[in-house]
Amino acid sequence: MRILSKRQVKEMVLYSPQHIARLEAAGQFPKRIRLGQNRVGWVEDEVLDWLQQRIDRREVPARLS
Repeated sequence: MRILSKRQVKEMVLYSPQHIARLEAAGQFPKRIRLGQNRVGWVEDEVLDWLQQRIDRREVPARLS
C-alpha cells in the first residue's frame, strides 16, 4: 500500500488542494487519512480507482433525452 501526499494527489488529479477538499467533504473524492498532527495522505489505490471511474464514464455515451 502506498500513501500519497497532498502534492502527489494534486499532480495526479490536476485539481487545487481547495477543490480536492470540497470534493472530499461532498463525498465525491476518497477520504484522507491522518498520519500525524500536521500530516495527511491518501491511499493511492483509492485515488487511482476514483480516476478510473472518471475514465470509464467518459467512455460511456451520454444518454439522449
